[in-house]
Amino acid sequence: MGVEENKALIRRFYEEVWAKGDPDVSDEVFHGEYIRHDLRAGAAEPGPAGQTKIALDFRRAFPDVDWHVDLILGDGDFVVGRWTATGNHTGPFGGMPPTGKPIAFSGVNIFRFEGGKVAEIWNHRDDLGLMTQLGAVTMNAGPSRG
Repeated sequence: MGVEENKALIRRFYEEVWAKGDPDVSDEVFHGEYIRHDLRAGAAEPGPAGQTKIALDFRRAFPDVDWHVDLILGDGDFVVGRWTATGNHTGPFGGMPPTGKPIAFSGVNIFRFEGGKVAEIWNHRDDLGLMTQLGAVTMNAGPSRG
């Protein structure tokens, strides 16, 4: 597959798995043993099932999520996607009960393709911003200087 086909597959992944909650597309996108590089605590289940679980868990917490693909770039075996998600927190997320609060956050994923499927993903998203919006984290600027 070429760069344009890889980009189209990633767009489809965002639009069908994340935006619509269709888990079957993950099998078409990810190698069975793809590697996920992520800063979140714990490790995702390997392969397409792990990616599907992450997406569906997120959709359970934010069932009205609006997933917008901001940008997709490709070069050789790599595709980069930037996205923005908005929605309302109405289900449990990361051990936090539903807050009903609206969220808006974004992220960037770097995908490495091998044999027409994603072999590796590097996941970078604004978890701090998300958790701050949910009230799990508060930011203190410290004392003002005058």
